[in-house]
Amino acid sequence: MAKILVNAVGDQCPIPVVKATKALGEVTEAGTVEVQVDNEIAIQNLTRLADSKGLKSKSEKINDKLFSITMEVTGPVAADGGEAVCVPDSRGDFIVAVDSDVMGKGSDELGATLMKGFIYAVSQLEKLPKAMLFYNGGAKLTVEGAVSVEDLKNMEAQGVEILTCGTCLNFYGLTDKLAVGSVTNMYTIVEKLSSARVIKP
Repeated sequence: MAKILVNAVGDQCPIPVVKATKALGEVTEAGTVEVQVDNEIAIQNLTRLADSKGLKSKSEKINDKLFSITMEVTGPVAADGGEAVCVPDSRGDFIVAVDSDVMGKGSDELGATLMKGFIYAVSQLEKLPKAMLFYNGGAKLTVEGAVSVEDLKNMEAQGVEILTCGTCLNFYGLTDKLAVGSVTNMYTIVEKLSSARVIKP
């Protein structure tokens, strides 16, 4: 299985997309193309490139100055599509607040499935939220083993702030299990909720 690593750290758009497109064109067998960049906007544009070519992609924020997107390929990639267009920041002016690990009332099993679908749907929006807040039972969605962690990591890599209530993590015994985003407090949660339009599942 081929693995191609593209270093586009320090490059401004459209260079990361150009480099990724060139690497994809060199693929002759199943494998992955990983592109490393230093900003969220590049990840957003590279995600669009992957989507335009029908490729499954996974992005991750490694640290404040390093982001990575990995595209899965099954063979030669068509040259059409994926034009190197620099698109502005795709984050919107709203916040998503999640206070439970299930969506709605009734069956918790169904609610867990609905919540997974809700978070995935948010990750596919044309305009991503500025931030996602997780508190009370919602704190269980940002820890190791949670089903939506990869979707949340993809959004974090594109600049979405993922914040989880520290008191809530402590209450559920999950303080050391946080897998995405950062720990926050009630003051910040109130500040975020009062500063933008809020969507709740």
